Amino acid sequence: MKLLVNGMGWVSARGCGMVAADWSVAFGDAGTVLSVPRETIFLQPVKNFGRLDLASRITLIAVSLALRDAGIESSPRHKRNIGIVGTGSDGSLAADIDYYRDYVENGRRLSRANLFIYTLPSSSLGEAAIHFGLTGPLLYTVDQECSTAAALQVAASLVADGSAPRVLAGRTEGERALYLLLSGEDERALCTLDAAAAILTGSFDVDAMVEEFARARG
Repeated sequence: MKLLVNGMGWVSARGCGMVAADWSVAFGDAGTVLSVPRETIFLQPVKNFGRLDLASRITLIAVSLALRDAGIESSPRHKRNIGIVGTGSDGSLAADIDYYRDYVENGRRLSRANLFIYTLPSSSLGEAAIHFGLTGPLLYTVDQECSTAAALQVAASLVADGSAPRVLAGRTEGERALYLLLSGEDERALCTLDAAAAILTGSFDVDAMVEEFARARG
């Protein structure tokens, strides 16, 4: 089976955007992706977006842009058999620290459930699956380098063995993220699996990767 990348969404310190659609927003000196109007990014409002932890918010933004870049409209009411594979070097460490700090400050008797639910690395992927109606496999994977290329290979194996016809794969680090949609469909192909894997190998420099994907798009 020939596997192809059909869309990509990205968030860096300087901006966010889509590659196949050739669309992006620059943040400016004082801005971040969280200052971009949500209706610019999401086709459907995200319930309780402000209450999500940072990793979940950044992941949802990148996933939304990746799906839109591939021409796919998803929502909680319209389920799609799409899987998602994510990675990151810190996992849920920031949420774990916030939860334990809150637990200690409350005399080790009370802690907020809204903090507890993000103490798993896969929590952000779960939030994405809920909002976008993704019913395929959900995996958080970690290799020695926590590389996006490794997550992409896991996604490729899920498509190849028939677990799902399309699988998202990506990485979130702080306020940076990059997600791709992989499938066997060539209708909106951005590049091949091999070309994407070559770009994603190495340091997680989102801006440099975006430039390479733009060149691959031709």
